[in-house]
Amino acid sequence: MQPTDLRVALFSGNYNYTRDGANQALNLLVGYLLSKGVAVRVYSPTSSKPAFAPTGDLVKVPAFKLPGGRDEYKLARGLPAATRADLAEFAPNMIHVSAPEFLGHRAVSYARRNNIASLASLHTRFETYGSYYRIGWLAPAAIRLLTRFYNRVDRVVTPGQSMADLIRDWGVTTPISIWSRGVDHDRFSPKVRDLAWRRSLGIADDEVAIGFLGRLVLEKGLDIFADVVATLKARGVRHRVLVIGDGPARDWFAERVPDAAFAGFQRGADLGRAVASMDVLFNPSVTETFGNVTLEAMAASVPVVAARATGAVDLIEDGVNGFLVPPRDVEAYADAIQRLVENDEARHAQGAAGHAKAATYQWDSVNQSVLDAYLEVLAARA
Repeated sequence: MQPTDLRVALFSGNYNYTRDGANQALNLLVGYLLSKGVAVRVYSPTSSKPAFAPTGDLVKVPAFKLPGGRDEYKLARGLPAATRADLAEFAPNMIHVSAPEFLGHRAVSYARRNNIASLASLHTRFETYGSYYRIGWLAPAAIRLLTRFYNRVDRVVTPGQSMADLIRDWGVTTPISIWSRGVDHDRFSPKVRDLAWRRSLGIADDEVAIGFLGRLVLEKGLDIFADVVATLKARGVRHRVLVIGDGPARDWFAERVPDAAFAGFQRGADLGRAVASMDVLFNPSVTETFGNVTLEAMAASVPVVAARATGAVDLIEDGVNGFLVPPRDVEAYADAIQRLVENDEARHAQGAAGHAKAATYQWDSVNQSVLDAYLEVLAARA
């Protein structure tokens, strides 16, 4: 079978209505598949004012907004008759599901019922979210449901080995491949560092800017970030906090880091400039499957202090291009950041090491791995 024989139906809970790392990766994948002659049709909830234009053909799936203060995201009810009819007309020979919600479950059931090959990509550690919203006791049940979901497809692709090991420990027996992530090396580069832009935010040239990069939501570890900043301040470590991003927890976070410079949501070349203008990226999140922001910072020669968790352990060599710290250990985070703030030579050396490692992450090669997985699954079924 050749790539041109493939007809892929991709199911996403959020393909383009809100911008995040997962749907950026999916859009880049679809663009790559189309360039290889693969027929692709995407099924996802949509919005009248999407965050960006979708890559490829996008079919709207009815959905409702999530409750609990997270109405920027939508949840599809499943596969209604109109969607099933469109799917039947498209006649896929591969169904790719990117999220284990109602739509994903129904798509997998459709694939099994119609003897269609299926693949699931893993983008988010949903089982960790409950601890940030006072329902952490649901985690064991969530893991059981996720394990069942991934055991119902022909192949799972994870962003790195750490996620593959994790779901194996859960009891996932489905064959697993790695679909890593790439980075735009023109956008994320030390060459676009801009001290004048920093000054416009009130950050002096001789101040070390500790950056946060991402959506301002609780599950990104904002509480730990704020506690570490308070600890650094109590120690008398001179620094500034630079926050790149926006989200529903912005006001909550701003109250806890009142001296931070909030640059808001950035995109394109402006995002690259913002990342390169940091001096250290602090990423305490334990919900990452890969950590796109970590790779972007590395590409810009910015050392990273991160939680020793999935995603980060695949990218960071402790003490070489950053530091890995036990999750939620405020004092250890503060120690690591203080070392980088107070030692310019170490900070620059770690940034250079990260830049060299990031150079090996290219989108075309990582997206080819998904195309290879599709073909392998279909060959095995044949």
